[in-house]
Amino acid sequence: MTKEYQIAEINIARMKGVSMDDPIMKEFVDNVNAVNEIAEKSNGFVWRLLDEDKEAANFSPFTDEQVIINISVWETIASLETFMYKTFHSDFLKRRKEWFYAYGKVATAMWWIPKGDVPTIQEAAEKLEYIQKNGPSEVAFSFRYQFPKPGEEKN
Repeated sequence: MTKEYQIAEINIARMKGVSMDDPIMKEFVDNVNAVNEIAEKSNGFVWRLLDEDKEAANFSPFTDEQVIINISVWETIASLETFMYKTFHSDFLKRRKEWFYAYGKVATAMWWIPKGDVPTIQEAAEKLEYIQKNGPSEVAFSFRYQFPKPGEEKN
């Protein structure tokens, strides 16, 4: 029996505001629930990091309250890509410089996980750190430099 995999991803940003309550963050904050709802209803969506209040902005493995992360799991890279670039989310992606500073060399890391697993915050932070230091590989990669599921050949 062939093992099945899903794609996990982390994206990270450093807010221009001192907190999510900062006026510079208002438009972003006002729309984050709508974007998350689109994600959760998207074809291929599996899971996203949430706390007990159904919020994700309260997590930061980097002990910096201006750094926010998002971690999610999708059935395929294509389903994640469709959400990111072909929904209302893409409007905010295009405007991210209004609310966020660049974060290192890359702001997103993806990696394959066994179907049914969910990544820990620590694991996701390690994948992002890996791609920042080493560039993309089968360990962690990007949309531009994708790697196939374990056991599949690279195109």
